Amino acid sequence: MRSRRDVLRSAVLGGGASVVAATTMGSLGPEAAFAATAQKVEPGAPDPDFAEGRIRSIKDNTLLVLGSNMVFHTIRVVDGTSLWKLGPVGFEQAKPGDGLYARGVRMPDGMLAAESVWLNIVNIKGHIRNISDKTLHLDHNGHEVLCHVVPGRSVAVHSESPPTADLSMLKVSQHVQILGAWRPDTNEVDIATVFSPH
Repeated sequence: MRSRRDVLRSAVLGGGASVVAATTMGSLGPEAAFAATAQKVEPGAPDPDFAEGRIRSIKDNTLLVLGSNMVFHTIRVVDGTSLWKLGPVGFEQAKPGDGLYARGVRMPDGMLAAESVWLNIVNIKGHIRNISDKTLHLDHNGHEVLCHVVPGRSVAVHSESPPTADLSMLKVSQHVQILGAWRPDTNEVDIATVFSPH
């Protein structure tokens, strides 16, 4: 069985990537975007198989991304790449200005062959200041974040319970963690999952 590194290399170099399912390549779950770095990376050193930043331009299947450290990354999306933007999406959903986390395999020319790409993903904690049927107003380190409930998509996880679309158990002043998709250049987030300790 070929490793993910071999599969990505062959996809970039023109080998039969179209037969590779995204699930074969790795997890698309939003939690995977914040997973620990590869074991081979020295503590404190950057992970060579990870990139983050904002998309500056898109050409064919290649993203030019400016990292928060002002370093440019070239990221290639192949047939087996998983993309997330509040849920699994196609490559056409990637837009200039989107925030991005990507994991994959660094090629000899410095390009990152992407295994998974998460667009506009955020992972924030705070206290609920106000609740309506369509929004949560979250106090995140003294800043208000307007979190939108997305019908058919947003779920809550209370303690150890399974995810539910019923967000009625959430209360004002409750501490929560929200995984979602940021609306670029705003203080607004579309909710994927609200985690509540009780």
